Amino acid sequence: MTGDWTTETPAKDRRVRRSRAALRRAAVDLVSERDSPAVPVSEIAAAADVSRQVLYQQFGDRDSLLLEAALDLVRRELLGELADLAVPDGERASLLALGRHFARYRRFYRALQTGASAYALNKALTGLFLPFNRENLERALGGRLDAEGIEDLATFLTGGAGAFVTTWVVDGPDTLDPEEFADRLQRMHSVVTAMITKEAGR
Repeated sequence: MTGDWTTETPAKDRRVRRSRAALRRAAVDLVSERDSPAVPVSEIAAAADVSRQVLYQQFGDRDSLLLEAALDLVRRELLGELADLAVPDGERASLLALGRHFARYRRFYRALQTGASAYALNKALTGLFLPFNRENLERALGGRLDAEGIEDLATFLTGGAGAFVTTWVVDGPDTLDPEEFADRLQRMHSVVTAMITKEAGR
């Protein structure tokens, strides 16, 4: 009995991972194709080659699936790249990577940002990006601001940057330009950093 359980569990885990990945991919593809999160659960399940029951078992509902699909995209395709670029002179490259990611998946993110999942998505993305901003502030301010001040400032800047990205994705021109995006965000970042550094040095 024990032997059967130990050999079946890894296989079951692999099936679960495959079905979850297939559902996330199908969700991204269909929402992007239709510019809308209102894709029937049955169509997402069919595109992933699983049953509706599997979708509900794995994610609970469509909104939870869409949110997890967005977070999976960021984790897999963006956060690793940003970590690799987290060096003192990597700011421009990081901002460009950010712009390229959101431009590439614009239709998917735009659909979510203009739908019922917008608040949950923004909150979750803030949670993913906050550690990067916290670390950058700790490095830049070097002990001139206490831990609470660093946390408050990181939250404030992450929220502001998130609003900037959302506006760019939702209301930007028909063709998004990641280079221009990086220029604008870097300009704002430089001004804010200079002001913070000056204030913290007093």
